Parts: sequence; structure tokens; C-alpha cells
Amino acid sequence: MTPTQASTGQAGLSALTPEAKDALGSAELPVTQFPFRVGLESRGATRAVARIVMDRRRPGSRPNNELYLAEPEPAANVSREHFQIEHNGAQYVLVDRQSTCGTLVEGRLVGGKRAGGAVPLRDGDVIIVGTSASRFVFKFRAG
Repeated sequence: MTPTQASTGQAGLSALTPEAKDALGSAELPVTQFPFRVGLESRGATRAVARIVMDRRRPGSRPNNELYLAEPEPAANVSREHFQIEHNGAQYVLVDRQSTCGTLVEGRLVGGKRAGGAVPLRDGDVIIVGTSASRFVFKFRAG
């Protein structure tokens, strides 16, 4: 699937923890390109750092994620390709990208054990990346 711009409304992520805020680089981040992919920063970072990147590799190559999350070693909650947010023209959908721990959306486990899965997203849904012990907690915003 190629990235597309949202045709209606606006979406974004709000940080609910300090680690999420560090990862976003601010308290909120607009999500304007879909799919919007989130995963582990695997280059040895020891704290969450803003990793919104459009070209991390060779010029012209596509990155694995639009948002990178850095977990202290050993990484326990976040997979390299953890989840993505899609917009199918009618609604926003969170898709777990076959992560190890899964993604919690409003307390409901999506994916885990590399099973994948998807769930519709609504304005105000809380997203926890990995287990309930994860330090990366976001609120989804759709307008």
C-alpha cells in the first residue's frame, strides 16, 4: 500500500506519558500520511527520542516507520514493526503489524504473539504500545 493523504478530517496522536512525549517531540503530533507506521528504534538509543523520519536509509528508499520509539535494552514492549494507523476512506483503523506483545486499544488486546490484527479507532481511544506496563501511551485524536 502506498502512503496517501487523509482525504477527510484530521488525525493525530497525543502523548499521555513522558516517554510518549519524548518520542513525539511534543505533546501532540498530527498524522497526515497513511499508513502511519510505528516501531522500535533499534539503533542503540537508550531513551525515547523524536524519530519522525521520512528517509532513514538510502536516498529514495522508504523507512520502516514514520515514528520510532526507543526502549532501554532489553526492549520488552515495542517491536521493530509494531503497529500502523490506516484510513480506509470511512474510518481510521489500527493494524498490529504482527508484534510480539500486541497493542492495547482502550484495554483491548490487538495482535500479539505475531498474530496481527486490526481494530477501528475512535477519537479519544487510548493506545498502549505493547503490554500494560509499557511507557508508550498515546491518545488517538480524530476530527
